[in-house]
Amino acid sequence: MDQGSIVRILKQVSGGGDEIQQLQKALLDYLDENTETDASLVFSRKFYIAQWFRDTTMETEKAIKSQKDEDSSEGTHHAKDVETTGQIMHRAESRKKFLRSIIKTAPSQFSTLKMNSDTVDYEDACLIVRYLASMRPFAQSFDIYLTQ
Repeated sequence: MDQGSIVRILKQVSGGGDEIQQLQKALLDYLDENTETDASLVFSRKFYIAQWFRDTTMETEKAIKSQKDEDSSEGTHHAKDVETTGQIMHRAESRKKFLRSIIKTAPSQFSTLKMNSDTVDYEDACLIVRYLASMRPFAQSFDIYLTQ
């Protein structure tokens, strides 16, 4: 991965939130901007939104499950795990709120919300997709699957 390009894109993309959310917004802006030239990008955009929402939900469920598992075993690391679980839950809720706001925005309104139409080109969009895909659990555990 070209981490320098990711950092450059993050600097060009204005907006709050975490790094992942900024990259998601940049990619969605790029897809929305180019839907006139390629109609399949509308479906790609909807797919990404649905997949990210699902990933966020799964992350939340795993955090809750791990907290319950820790509660049933030892309580020595409990305070630290609750804080981590709370952080995960807060981050997940902010991502869900962001994705809901994107879903509720009509396409005609979305064009007026575009602030960074020139920041992401095709190569940057491909890089963002690869970077976000590398953050998914399967990509992170691919070496384990390969060795097994």
